Amino acid sequence: MFGKTIKSAAALLLVSSVAFAQDGIYFNAAEGDKEHAYNTMVNEKIESTGYILSDPHERINDAYGKKYSKEPGYKITLDNLGFFSIANDDAIRPLLLKDPRLGGFSPFNLHVYKYSNENITRVGHVNPAVMLDIVGITDKELRSDFISSFKPLNEMIDAEIGGKKEILSFDKLPEKKLMEFTMTFERPEGVTKDDIIDGEFEGLDTWMADEFEAAFEDNKYIIAGFKNFAEAYRENEQEFDRYDAYVVYSLCHFYFSYGIFNHGNAQAGAFAPCSMYMYVEKGTNVLHIGMPYLENWINIAGIKDQKQIDSIRKLDKQIIEIMESLGAKLK
Repeated sequence: MFGKTIKSAAALLLVSSVAFAQDGIYFNAAEGDKEHAYNTMVNEKIESTGYILSDPHERINDAYGKKYSKEPGYKITLDNLGFFSIANDDAIRPLLLKDPRLGGFSPFNLHVYKYSNENITRVGHVNPAVMLDIVGITDKELRSDFISSFKPLNEMIDAEIGGKKEILSFDKLPEKKLMEFTMTFERPEGVTKDDIIDGEFEGLDTWMADEFEAAFEDNKYIIAGFKNFAEAYRENEQEFDRYDAYVVYSLCHFYFSYGIFNHGNAQAGAFAPCSMYMYVEKGTNVLHIGMPYLENWINIAGIKDQKQIDSIRKLDKQIIEIMESLGAKLK
């Protein structure tokens, strides 16, 4: 499909941002229906690679059919479409301590899809070097450690899914790659990180649960996942003291995703759902928020349809408007 194959998985992972063609998304393209093999791998075997499955969303194509089958022009284009959010918690903990922007792809989607008119299942993810480019991380040691953490995952995909290697290449990233916000909140004297984690820090906790989530849900978004890194690390007695709070939301706009993935660009699902990270540095009263622009999808996923491009740009603007309506300031 993408017209380019590779010989070495290791070569893929060393790609960095350059001015010419870059490798954006990697897929194993295997003949036949690999749904069972994929589900077995991700549900029963993936933890042996260090990755943890946090929010599985299987067979989203079935939900599209139930919800939109009566729309004019509806067609069944997919036999399978799945978003499975994973992260290597142990590997990324020291990296998050160095640079919180890594939350823009932690967790990320181990994507699976199969078109109905092809007997090929594709399983893959965004190139980790490009993930780092999008969030703006240039530290060489951090980049090397993050990219290296993908090796056991890709070895498992090769073993369990097999097939040919396919690369979706692109020429450049957009000028604006990562949207970042800050928001100052009330922090009563004496409040500790334990108060935040235990839900006793009413200002921040209430804002997330009652205002942030409600605002997105009111605009037809789905909270497709939530990962509390700070709480998980402290429960496991792992040092994470740079932050009083660090969480990642997974956001999905279902009708938007239907308009992209069910209409010829299922490969772009490697970016879905979108990870929006939020953190509070130790002892501060500033909430930092970040999320990759959906604009990144256009070149990296090779989207040419103008209607889809317009919908991507419209959603970026809407997300910013929602965040600003909640009191966040775009950096």
